[in-house]
Order: sequence, then C-alpha cells, then structure tokens
Amino acid sequence: MVGKWKVHNKKLAARLNDCDDWTEFETVCECRKILNGCGNIDTYRTEFDGVQFEGMTVRIFNPATGLWSIYWADTNRFVLDVPVVGSFDGDSGCFYARDEWEEREVILKFLWNKANPETPIWKQAFSADEGKSWEWNWQMIFYRQS
Repeated sequence: MVGKWKVHNKKLAARLNDCDDWTEFETVCECRKILNGCGNIDTYRTEFDGVQFEGMTVRIFNPATGLWSIYWADTNRFVLDVPVVGSFDGDSGCFYARDEWEEREVILKFLWNKANPETPIWKQAFSADEGKSWEWNWQMIFYRQS
C-alpha cells in the first residue's frame, strides 16, 4: 500500500436499511511505512459539498501472532475506531471486529484483494445477525499513481 493512490469509492447511502442507493466518488490516498516496516499509515482525502474530508488508517502487523490490526479515524467523528483484526491468505485478506452502527451491535468484515498490486480492492460488510447474513456497504478500488 505504500505510495500514492487515486481511489474510486462505491458506498451505500444508508446502511442496514435495505438500501439500494449507491454513491460513487473519488478520493486520493497516500500511504507510508511505520514501525520499521511492521505497519503503515495512510491519509485519505476528498471533498463533500465543498467541505474537506480526511480519514486516516493505521495498520499494525504483529509478528508474534501473524495478525494485522487496522484502525480508522476521520473528520466526521474524531475518534479511533475499534480495530478490525485478521490476516492474508495469499492475495486475500479477511479482517473482523465487533462494533456498533447507529446503536446496533454489528460485526464488521473487511476484505482485501491484492491479486493485482497496482489496483487492490477493499470491501466492507456489516452483519447485524451474528454473521448469518452480510450487507456489503462500501467498496474501494485503488489505482497506483506514479
């Protein structure tokens, strides 16, 4: 993920409401290594209705467990979210966390596909029924910039 990226986002307008309305928008992202290469941090920037938006991801790899912890914060809430935790198996990474969305208990799932390192894909899903069903609510396709 190290480098500069243009990111195409496709995001549900409302989550866990049987919504079929998707919003698509572009962002830019810049990522750099931290912790002697056992982690990275990125900034994610765009503009919504003339207002600047910035997000930040911190990813930390634990060599003892082989697991990544992925944290998110942004200018909408100004808090560091609970981490999603998981690992990669080949080109696919799967990460989970328990959290709340609009006062509902949910399980979060992040899927990463890095089969093409020049255009990795990230997807997010929520489950409000202990993982019996999943609502995919956000997808990002990253395009490496030179």
